[in-house]
Amino acid sequence: MTVTTDLVSYEDALATYDPVMGLEVHVELGTKTKMFCGCSTELKQDANSQTCPTCLGLPGALPVVNEIGVESAIKIGLALNCEIAEWCRFARKNYFYPDMPKNFQTSQYDEPIAFNGYLDVQLEDGEVFRVEIERAHMEEDTGKSTHVGGATGRIHGASHSLLDYNRAGIPLIEIVTKPIEGAGERAPEVAKAYVAELREVIKALGVSEARMDKGQMRCDVNLSLRPHGREEFGTRSETKNVNSLRSVERAARFEIQRHAAVLNSGGTIVQETRHFHEEDGSTTSGRIKDNAEDYRYFPEPDLVPVAPARTWVEELRAGLPEMPRVRRNRLREEWGVSEHDMQSILNAGAVDPIVATIEAGADSAAARKWWMGELSRNANETGRALDELPVTPAQVARVADLVTKGDLNDKLARQVFEGVLAGEGTPDEVVEKRGLKVVSDEGALTTAVDEAIAGNPAIADKIRSGKVAAAGALVGAVMKATRGQADAARVKELILEKLGVEG
Repeated sequence: MTVTTDLVSYEDALATYDPVMGLEVHVELGTKTKMFCGCSTELKQDANSQTCPTCLGLPGALPVVNEIGVESAIKIGLALNCEIAEWCRFARKNYFYPDMPKNFQTSQYDEPIAFNGYLDVQLEDGEVFRVEIERAHMEEDTGKSTHVGGATGRIHGASHSLLDYNRAGIPLIEIVTKPIEGAGERAPEVAKAYVAELREVIKALGVSEARMDKGQMRCDVNLSLRPHGREEFGTRSETKNVNSLRSVERAARFEIQRHAAVLNSGGTIVQETRHFHEEDGSTTSGRIKDNAEDYRYFPEPDLVPVAPARTWVEELRAGLPEMPRVRRNRLREEWGVSEHDMQSILNAGAVDPIVATIEAGADSAAARKWWMGELSRNANETGRALDELPVTPAQVARVADLVTKGDLNDKLARQVFEGVLAGEGTPDEVVEKRGLKVVSDEGALTTAVDEAIAGNPAIADKIRSGKVAAAGALVGAVMKATRGQADAARVKELILEKLGVEG
């Protein structure tokens, strides 16, 4: 029996219990065709338009394994320090659900393609935590159910459901950790850091865009509590399909507090799936998941075993890119930034844009400044990722170059970015259309300075008496007169020269 109680505080929960986690991450591969048929994986088409007898499970249709899917699975396994099976096979995972047109999922059971690995993740204070990997196996995605008529968008309370099988059969890699113990109060942070690092690894391999907001990567958070000093694991809950890094952390934290509340009140944790709610970070019950649940796995009779040649595996190993953590440490040293600043750059998704901007000719300080400043602000305001902004690294490098040459100041550069983001053209076209170049004509600047001094005699007298800081007011007047297009440093020099004061 479960006793419903309020949540206990996080601190009180950790004072009594140790959290144990297991994270299952599904990665949708970026192949052009599905895992076992030739249907396109492009999901922007009409519902059920990208299907065939194989992915619909029609009688007599036979599957064929996608070679790129197998290759991607091996790359992921190697990047996660896994052993790669010399021989493995697919299995049928039997259960009925409307979005499973075959009534079974083609997956892998006791013979995964990759197993026994690990991923080291760095927490925000620099501590490195090793997450052990149990397995990474190949499978196929299900179709998409849309529940209509209810208030929540879920099946409960809906009047009817619509099924789109375009997604059915898209290649997935499921990466399952071993039980994560010893994280203590940092368990939610470890969960977030692990999924974040895994996402970077997947992106570096080029096997998926790993966009959590688009369902290309999603995490199931398994969590249980055990009293301090006890070795036996508690009963776990499984919060399904969590689709953001922040939500992974919040789901783990909420479940720690919920489990502790139930246990403290004399209740029993039910082994079940749970739904995560973005609006308040809570979870609610999904379906009971008993230990006796039997998917009746058996070897897939229509597919031959997969036996990757050792020479092929080693070729793939030799071709792996620099791993994200190694790359970040190298870039951090090259850029001369702190670990905290590098973490902020990573969190903003700015590492690759900054690297590309440097490759386009900008120095690292300028590249970081614009991507982490003006462009990040615009991305946050418009709800987009940095790589979705309509500006290229080459264009950012061009703006940085114009600032370096003195053709733009920072204020004008921000206006240039505003124009580029609004679709007004390239940086040079925006400068031309808006007339944004810095006023460098000494004659025009001298005239503006003379007018500012004549219009503010009291301030001019203060400057003459040695109060050089008062020059800021005259600089402001000149900048206003030139619509911000003067070089502020040169304006100050001219003011001090005119008034006979040393700078």
